[in-house]
Amino acid sequence: MSITASVCVFCGSRSGHDPAIAEEALRLGELIAANGWRLVYGAGDVGIMGVVASAAQAAGGQTLGVIPVHLMKLERTRGDRAGLVVTETMHERKKVMFMNSDAIVVLPGGAGTLDEFFEILTWRQLHLHGKPIFLLDTGGFWSPLIALLDHVIAQGFADPSLKDYVGVAPSAVALEAELRAALP
Repeated sequence: MSITASVCVFCGSRSGHDPAIAEEALRLGELIAANGWRLVYGAGDVGIMGVVASAAQAAGGQTLGVIPVHLMKLERTRGDRAGLVVTETMHERKKVMFMNSDAIVVLPGGAGTLDEFFEILTWRQLHLHGKPIFLLDTGGFWSPLIALLDHVIAQGFADPSLKDYVGVAPSAVALEAELRAALP
């Protein structure tokens, strides 16, 4: 199957406590492969990141993993079945992931995932790109973040258009429809 587009997934290198998040990550990996999209991800074989990648690869999908050299000792990589790019820094990792994607999907995660989301959102706000950004809001995980964006806008620190740059989907299936509409 030829690649029609690439979907960058930012997500946790931990699994979290809610098994529904891993279930949606698995579905997302399968859906990315089924649609002929390439998964661009952080290259680790751990946490939610590992679930998405394993599911995409098991379904016959192509993947591109991007990992900074300092994390190679901490996270197993799926380089045996995936394209792998090794970067010097975390910032370079984000740039490579972004440059090799047509859309960005953010699954639950911690500080690193938030950093990735806010950098991509800021670039979009500054009109440095027009790529779609989606939050996969499993079980309302991103509700506090969405409320924070509303608060930032209400307090006059961002234009209301900020929220126009972020799509929110409650499930991988709903997200698939959004991605199909946004990608070639």
